[in-house]
Amino acid sequence: MSKTKSSGKAAKYLDKLRNIGVMAHIDAGKTTLTERMLYYSGKIHRMGEVHEGTATMDYMPEEQERGITITSALTTTPWQDCLINIIDTPGHVDFTIEVERSLRVLDGAVGVFCGVSGVEPQSETVWRQSERYGVPKIAFVNKLDRLGADFSAVLDSMRRRLRANPLPLQCPDGEGQEHRGVFDLVTLERLEFDVGGKVLEYQRVPLSDEEVERIAPWREQLLETLAEEDDEFCDIYLGGEAFDVEALRRAVRRATLAGKLVPVLCGSALKNIGVQPVLDAICYYLPSPAEVPPASGIPPQGGERLSFPPHPSEPLSALVFKVSMESGRKLALMRLYSGRIKAGDTVYNVTEDKDERVARLFRLHAGRKEKIDEAVAGEIVAAAGMRFARTGDTLARRETPLVLEQIAGYKPVISLAIEPRNSEEGDKLEEVLEKFLLEDPTLSVTNDEDTGQVIVSGMGELHLEIIRERLRREYNLEPRTGKPQVVYQETVSAKGEAEGIFHRELGEVMHFGGMRLSVEPRERNKGNDVVFEVDTSSWPTGWIDAAAEGINDGLQSGVLKGYPVQDVRVRVLELQRRDGESSPAGYRMAAAHALKQALTAAGPQLLEPIMWLEITVPEEHVGDVIGLLGSKGAKIENMLDRGEVKTVQALSSLAGLFGFSTELRSATQGRAAFVMTFARFDILA
Repeated sequence: MSKTKSSGKAAKYLDKLRNIGVMAHIDAGKTTLTERMLYYSGKIHRMGEVHEGTATMDYMPEEQERGITITSALTTTPWQDCLINIIDTPGHVDFTIEVERSLRVLDGAVGVFCGVSGVEPQSETVWRQSERYGVPKIAFVNKLDRLGADFSAVLDSMRRRLRANPLPLQCPDGEGQEHRGVFDLVTLERLEFDVGGKVLEYQRVPLSDEEVERIAPWREQLLETLAEEDDEFCDIYLGGEAFDVEALRRAVRRATLAGKLVPVLCGSALKNIGVQPVLDAICYYLPSPAEVPPASGIPPQGGERLSFPPHPSEPLSALVFKVSMESGRKLALMRLYSGRIKAGDTVYNVTEDKDERVARLFRLHAGRKEKIDEAVAGEIVAAAGMRFARTGDTLARRETPLVLEQIAGYKPVISLAIEPRNSEEGDKLEEVLEKFLLEDPTLSVTNDEDTGQVIVSGMGELHLEIIRERLRREYNLEPRTGKPQVVYQETVSAKGEAEGIFHRELGEVMHFGGMRLSVEPRERNKGNDVVFEVDTSSWPTGWIDAAAEGINDGLQSGVLKGYPVQDVRVRVLELQRRDGESSPAGYRMAAAHALKQALTAAGPQLLEPIMWLEITVPEEHVGDVIGLLGSKGAKIENMLDRGEVKTVQALSSLAGLFGFSTELRSATQGRAAFVMTFARFDILA
């Protein structure tokens, strides 16, 4: 085949590829929606249910038992003439990293919102994550068959809480118990669905005169909003020119890809209403890999940012966004941004500076694998056989290396002491936790030398509970565990200055280092900053690097309780040297000594995890909730009205919230629901 024909074929394949994620707050119905999408596209032949533990994408036993998504699951399904890679992401805050690393490699997303609750806290979190990566989105308002459903209120909450510009392409035919179908505002038709889910096709029915009148305000709003955001359509609309459905869809697509509008669809996934149009909308309005900005990176030796076009004939550039262990073997999930990989290839892991052999390649369908011979630009696949790959690593060819942007990290907020029952279990526990660390970058494991315990830290109580369950179920390990403990950070409240001198004989060689430095607080969440305010041009690079290393290592363990130090600026004010004795080891030790003294003099403070609480409660129990929050030392930030239900928003230290869910149920006779998300490390005023 000629290169021109090959290029044309590759371009056509890219145009028909969609890499999308389904994201939402817990219990908004995204896994149910994904299950229906797979059924109607012919990928599966029987619909599973989340509440029965039979959903395809919730394949872990812990997911099936709890009815929640814990780990992102990837699958590929055809629709129309497109091939859609779908990642179903978790909605629980403890597994935010699963959403983060999925959004990092996706080209588009479907946000699912509950028709009753609207935009909920975790919906807001994942939406902000997608905005950070510039991911175009469509929205699906689900559960419109539920009592209290209000499509217009959900649109208002999207504008208010997400700062989004929703563009309804549909409106519901009835809400609550009267929800029967959907009106298509683009084609001006009524969509009818088989609620039993047996019939794969849905019906498009012409509108009656009464229905045309009913949806006229929605149609007018669609055209006016689109004209405001798309200049090309504005000229047609204001000029009174005729336009067809395809012209309308092209305008919606342009505005969506530009991030100006969010197309909104609606229905009830559980009742099989509105699912197929979501698949249509993914193909119509979300981008192909060729329509998003190419991933850029920096050469390992430094320099300007570079990028390769998303084409198989370009140099290889791929990002490992997740690592999982299956039967003791590592499986690396990767997104190819350019180039191609064949099974058996040797690739260069730029991040680890090592060669990796890609033994086998797979397309994934949740817990199952389909072997493939080759993967090309735009695809999301899994590779077996790579020994060194970790989350965030970049793969390339040695002759064209490029380091892509790493995936954002998260600080653990809660820890658990684990004690093996005997030395044999201790060895196995260490090995298993090492595998968990490979899979989950939000997990941290340390050893307490004084007690011999293993300290496992994570993102929340549920996160650690899942770890315990997996130890028992998958590896038959049941170590003794203590009560969960809060993970703190340290900072300073004032300026402190100190001098550190190290002058000692090590291995029959004298080592010297001398340094004077100061520390001072920075604005919260600004991170640490190390500044050399002395002229280092005449100093050996090794000495300066060692001094910086000593400071950075020292910031990992504060002076109060040994927690990491954050939001501190360190200024190196003076360096001292002795000819024949100055050494890297000397400056490293001097830096650590000076830093510890300066931190002690600067008013060290403990920072605790501050959590954002949203409690939804009937009006008659609001007083009980406020009283309970007061007893926990929480600070009430806001109260929102929604009919007879109130939403109380508050900030509280994590330490005061152990057992809170049980106390809340007791205080409100089980009628309150709450969501807790990590806000920041701080001192609660």
